[in-house]
Amino acid sequence: MSMRSAAFTQSSNTPEMASLSPAQWVVLMQSKEATITTLTQQCDALKQQLEWFKRQVFGVKSERYAPQPDPSQMHLGETFPVPTPLTEPHPVVPAHTRRVAQRDPAREAEALPFFDESRVPVQTIELPNPEIKGLSGDQFEVIGQKVSYRLGQRPGSYVVLKYVRPVVKRVDTQTIHCPAAPVGVIEGSRADVSFSAGLLVEKFAYHCPLYRQHQKLADAGITVSRPWLTQVVQQTLALLEPIYEAQFDSIRASRVKAMDETPIKAGRAGNGKMKQAYFWPVYGDRDEICFAYFPSRAGAHVRTALGLTASEDAVLLSDGYAAYHSYAKQLGLTHAQCWAHSRRNFFEAQAADPQGVHEALEQIRVFYEFEEEIRQRQLSGQRKRLHRLTHTKPKVDAFFDWVDGQFERQGLLPSNPFTQALNYVRERRLGLEVFLSDPDVPMDTNHLERALRVIPMGRRNWLFTWTELGAEQVGIVQSLIVTCRLHGIDPYTYLVDVLQRVGQHPAARVAELTPRLWKQHFAANPLRSDLHLAG
Repeated sequence: MSMRSAAFTQSSNTPEMASLSPAQWVVLMQSKEATITTLTQQCDALKQQLEWFKRQVFGVKSERYAPQPDPSQMHLGETFPVPTPLTEPHPVVPAHTRRVAQRDPAREAEALPFFDESRVPVQTIELPNPEIKGLSGDQFEVIGQKVSYRLGQRPGSYVVLKYVRPVVKRVDTQTIHCPAAPVGVIEGSRADVSFSAGLLVEKFAYHCPLYRQHQKLADAGITVSRPWLTQVVQQTLALLEPIYEAQFDSIRASRVKAMDETPIKAGRAGNGKMKQAYFWPVYGDRDEICFAYFPSRAGAHVRTALGLTASEDAVLLSDGYAAYHSYAKQLGLTHAQCWAHSRRNFFEAQAADPQGVHEALEQIRVFYEFEEEIRQRQLSGQRKRLHRLTHTKPKVDAFFDWVDGQFERQGLLPSNPFTQALNYVRERRLGLEVFLSDPDVPMDTNHLERALRVIPMGRRNWLFTWTELGAEQVGIVQSLIVTCRLHGIDPYTYLVDVLQRVGQHPAARVAELTPRLWKQHFAANPLRSDLHLAG
């Protein structure tokens, strides 16, 4: 007899239990079974949470899947220990020491420098040859030279541009003349365009908050106030907003768009509290991205960001959030679903059903192997579509047949994480299969996830923004900087150029200043600051 049966038998021997009728016994048994089921579900949920917390603290954060080892294979030497080889007598050789070969680059010439000589300032130091010390010029002949390099760093890389404007008096007219001071991109500010661009790049590309930059300026001997740095950032971003809007228009016109959302703290909700807001990054099919800011995660923001017009063959790629499906249904778009999010649900359910999760991850891994083969062979268009239909589609069909078979198993509770992962993919099958017939649709939103990584990285440094306006400005500058990265453009060079062009460029052609088109029109001969000209 089990402990559970023994405990129940002992409790049933009480006078109160003995007086129960058969119907009351049935009700009591049903109540106990319901209690046991509820407690079992709570226990499974707590186990899942415990496994998640253990993975966050002690486990690997990556979702990279390592297949389980074959149980039929033993470790080397586990079953059949390797016998100790018979040692044969060897002659004894006297010990000796060998000099470790060392190469000193300083004594040799470096054929190719490790830096771009057109962008990195070089300070030349000529070393005297001690062999010719005391000799006259006719006693030796210089027949060549060797060059070596060392990478150095100054405490501060800031430069003050000193404009000297002569005041002259013409003899013939007796009038005094002085040239006007050069006008900067921010009128009346002492910030040069190079400083404004560097301030943005340091803060948003390398996540160095303004207070740290203020400390660097002080260490370099420059005294400015922190509010002045904030004002320079705000005034500079105001110049870039039209370019951001033009880039967003280009993304809205894309046939295939990917969209996601990521949280940010913006605006004060009270003493010591910040409001929860969201960036909704949108990735277009021309490798452009915009971080639209909205104060909540409401589905209406999808319509506000993407608009209410779209072409007939437009595709929206996203995760399983219902707001995207609702928007696609409203406009008649094709809604493609992300396989990475589907895979993540299985990955997080490993503690609930290790064997089932292993089978699911193994099948999904095959899909990604076919995508890697497409990338290596550089297939596109109909060749890419044919490869997916020929190789990937049969595996996808088999995967969903396997999913249906899992639901026929006994003992899969609706609250089980593995059951929830199965139900997630089965409900989104149509969206998950879109990429098979459309070669322009990616298999997942990983390209968008990589691009929006700057927001979580920034949150680790600046944590929050004091105002909603500040959050909008973060989205504007990150949209341009990340798009520069996607197109292989140096953000500093780009910002120095467009900040000088935006005030004189025709408003009707502002799209030419977006990173994608700027690379075609202006990258070959960008505008420089006076600092570059003086150097």
